Amino acid sequence: MAFVRNIYNRLQFSYGWYFTFVQGFVYLFLIYFQGFTPKKMVNPWKTYVKLSAVLMGSHGLTKGSLAFLNYPAQLMFKSTKILPVMVMGAFIPGLRRRYLVHEYVSAIFLVLGLILFTLADAHTSPNFSVIGVMMVIGAIIMDAFLGNLQEAIFTLNPETTQMEMLFCSTVVGLPLLVPPMVLTGEVFKAWNSCSEHLYVYGVLVFEAIATFIGQVSVLSLIAIFGAATTTMVTTARKAVTLLLSYMIFTKPLSEQHGTGLLLIAMGITLKLLPFDIKPVYKRVSTSSSSSANGKQETLLLVKLKRKNPMV
Repeated sequence: MAFVRNIYNRLQFSYGWYFTFVQGFVYLFLIYFQGFTPKKMVNPWKTYVKLSAVLMGSHGLTKGSLAFLNYPAQLMFKSTKILPVMVMGAFIPGLRRRYLVHEYVSAIFLVLGLILFTLADAHTSPNFSVIGVMMVIGAIIMDAFLGNLQEAIFTLNPETTQMEMLFCSTVVGLPLLVPPMVLTGEVFKAWNSCSEHLYVYGVLVFEAIATFIGQVSVLSLIAIFGAATTTMVTTARKAVTLLLSYMIFTKPLSEQHGTGLLLIAMGITLKLLPFDIKPVYKRVSTSSSSSANGKQETLLLVKLKRKNPMV
């Protein structure tokens, strides 16, 4: 996606709402190509109203913030998403997640490591525009709600498919993008600018196809492992992407890079360590048809094992 951002930066295009609107139609075409139809829905449309508003708001603010923040600064802020995801998971109806101390420490290590690595990767100091910071913080909060809401829908109705969630949230969300596009005047500026550079629509389609694959993969991870684990995986992916860029393009690694990588490794290692509760043996009385007295004492193994949403 660095190639795509290069084109946007070179043209000084940062029309977050409009680009999200165009890419929404590409999503619908790809979903239709996959054979999904509304007849296959298992949830009512109202389930996706709140989800769609959060999804479109997150996409629009994320893309729009690049007009006020450079990419390293945005990546640094977005890497902190795991923490609000974990906190908000405790308040979402249908989830009420509880995390242990080591899980929060693991997330903090991962976030700090990626921030250090990102800052070291920046050739210039990140541009901390107040408007850009507010936009990206808004996107982070919406992302935190989004992952937990998606997990809640999968939990309450296991028959929900990734295609249904993506289709319904896109259909409901597209009209929600119209008011901010019109009120900010972005729709007119973007239409005129893109009309002068028609190849931008090709770039938008290419980006939409790539993000569509990513969205389906992320939804699959959320359905299986939960929002917090998925966010940790995607956060770690950012670090791997940055590291590969240094390996492929043979860029020098500084001490700050090494410190960031060490913190990231510590966070992932801490996450993988087992913290299961020891099993407890309980003596209970049970009836037995083969016993002459009609009762027989047996030992039952009761495993008090906490369901770990981070595994």
